[in-house]
Amino acid sequence: EVQLVEFGGGLVQAGGSLRLSCAVSGFPSDDDAIGWFRQAPGKEREGVSCISRWDGATYYADSVKGRFTVSSDNAKNTAFLQMNILKPEDTAVYYCAVYGGHFYCSGYGSYYYAMDYQGKGTLVTVSS
Repeated sequence: EVQLVEFGGGLVQAGGSLRLSCAVSGFPSDDDAIGWFRQAPGKEREGVSCISRWDGATYYADSVKGRFTVSSDNAKNTAFLQMNILKPEDTAVYYCAVYGGHFYCSGYGSYYYAMDYQGKGTLVTVSS
């Protein structure tokens, strides 16, 4: 059984930081990518960031570029999203997802929905 579990959401003041973790288990692929997308109240989902575990390529949405950093610990099957200089508009439920089949992160902003599996999400609330 494939499982993805996100950790690390919470309430933070604007300008603060949070680190999200995504523990992946049971996904039988060596060429996958881990992505993070988010959904804010009343807004469409947005592909935020992606890391390809087979070539290390990364993607960041313009809205988070320079503030968020994605990484992965392949030995522990865990991905991370370090979020700095948080803004109220970053408030959303953040989901991690796994993408098999040599997924290219360069297109993540457009293809974030093409996941094989996703987690249940973790809420990030940024107060002003």
